[in-house]
Amino acid sequence: MARTALVTGGSRGIGAAISKALKAEGCNVAATFAGNEEAAAAFTAETGIATYKWNVADYDESKAGIEKVEADLGPIDIVVANAGITRDVPFHKMTPQQWHDVIDTNLTGVFNTVHPVWPGMRERKFGRVIVISSINGQKGQFAQVNYAATKAGDLGIVKSLAQEGARAGITANAICPGYIATEMVMAVPEKVRDSIIAQIPAGRLGEPEEIARCVTFLASDDAGFVNGSTISANGAQFFV
Repeated sequence: MARTALVTGGSRGIGAAISKALKAEGCNVAATFAGNEEAAAAFTAETGIATYKWNVADYDESKAGIEKVEADLGPIDIVVANAGITRDVPFHKMTPQQWHDVIDTNLTGVFNTVHPVWPGMRERKFGRVIVISSINGQKGQFAQVNYAATKAGDLGIVKSLAQEGARAGITANAICPGYIATEMVMAVPEKVRDSIIAQIPAGRLGEPEEIARCVTFLASDDAGFVNGSTISANGAQFFV
């Protein structure tokens, strides 16, 4: 029987690659989006993957959305918490709103996504929780105090969930991508992009599909003994 997978922020960038890869593995996939209805409709038309709109920062919206997904596709077996935002600014200029916007989406959003499906996973004795963190949650980054805090916090979430879920057949793991050739990164000026690539020993940006392949492994039955771990996919730019 096909597994059901939920990918937040799953219609664009790394999330889109993850959604496609899980579908290729035979999963029934639901991809969420926050605002760009045109892009989500185009993604569904291209892939056949159902898209659902809700704000992961809102618990009630997330719970209602998850209930709709499960009514449409069946109980969720795999959760990929990928949705995230940035509000980059040096700390001395950061506003409380910029702090809370990022915390609410990138950190509380993981709670809001995983918490509603956790009881069902425990009952069925199977679950895969995969959180997309970041290299900047491991090493920090100038003008990203808010973002780095959330991505470091995501690692604490998976380490704790792994201990709680292990006896129920649930794994929780994180992936920390480095700089990936997404729309956002490719839109920066070429000179800036070249300076980023100069810091990567592999000499190139990563591809979204490379992160997606990490996800499909962690979501598989073969990864049942991999729990509480972090995969760093950054072209040797940073080691923990």
